[in-house]
Amino acid sequence: MTQSEAESVLREAGQAGDGAFPLLEAAVACAIHEDPARDAQAALDLARHGVERLSERLGRESPEEALAETLAGDLGLTGDLFTYEHPDNACVVAVAQRRRGLPVALGVFYLHVAQRCGLNVQGVDFPGHFLLRIETREGPLALDPFSEGRVVLPSELTRRALHAGLTPNVADRLDRLMAPASDRAVLIRLQNNIFARAVAAADYSRAERAALRRALLDPLDHRPWLDVASAREGQGALAGALEALARASALDGGAALAARAQRERVRLRLN
Repeated sequence: MTQSEAESVLREAGQAGDGAFPLLEAAVACAIHEDPARDAQAALDLARHGVERLSERLGRESPEEALAETLAGDLGLTGDLFTYEHPDNACVVAVAQRRRGLPVALGVFYLHVAQRCGLNVQGVDFPGHFLLRIETREGPLALDPFSEGRVVLPSELTRRALHAGLTPNVADRLDRLMAPASDRAVLIRLQNNIFARAVAAADYSRAERAALRRALLDPLDHRPWLDVASAREGQGALAGALEALARASALDGGAALAARAQRERVRLRLN
C-alpha cells in the first residue's frame, strides 16, 4: 500500500457510518500513511490469529477472561513500560511486530478481535489512559489493554479520574467514566496522541500528517484543519497554512473567528 492508497482508505473510512467503521483497516492505513515502508501483513496476521484463538476460548471461558488471555497471553500484547515515548508504540504495524505499545494502539487489536467474535466491546475515552468497556452478564466491566487486559475496579476508576484532574462529583459517576466511544473516536485519539508527541518534539512534518489523518477520518470536523495549519506554519509553509485555515472556516462558522485571527497572523508573516 502506498501513501496515496492509504489516504484513499482513510477517506473512505471517513465517509462510513460509525456502525460500519473499518477500525483495523483504517488503523493500518494510518500506519502506512505515516511510513509507507511498513509491511501491513504483520498487523493483519496478528488480528487473524487473535480471532481464531478467541473463538476457541469463548467456549470455555468468560468473555473478559477469554479476551485478556487471548490478546495478552496467546498474542503477547502488553504495554511498553520501558520505552513508553517510542514512536513505534503508536503504530499498529510496529505494535504487531514488537507486541508492545500504547493503550489505545493495543486497544485497536482488542476491539477488532472482540467484535469479530461477537463480543460487545467498545473503547472508553478515559482521561489520560485509554480503557475498554466489555458487556458481561453482570454488567459492564472496564479492561486495561496496557496491563494485559486486567479488570479495572470501580474504585480504581475513580482514583484514576481524580488523579487526571476530574472533580469528585464527576469521578464518582461510573456511567460517565465508562461512556463508550466509537471506533472512529478511538482511532482519532491515537492520531491525537501522535500529533501531540510530534509537536512536543518540534517534528511539524509528522504533526501535519497526523492532523491530516484526523481530517480524513472525520471530514466534518474543523479542528484537524486548525492543527494542520499550525503544523504547516511550524514548517514555514505559510501558503499551505492559509489554505488549511480556510478549510476550517468553511467547515464550521463557529471556528471562523479564531481561524480568521490565526489567518491574519499568518498573512502578516507571509507579507
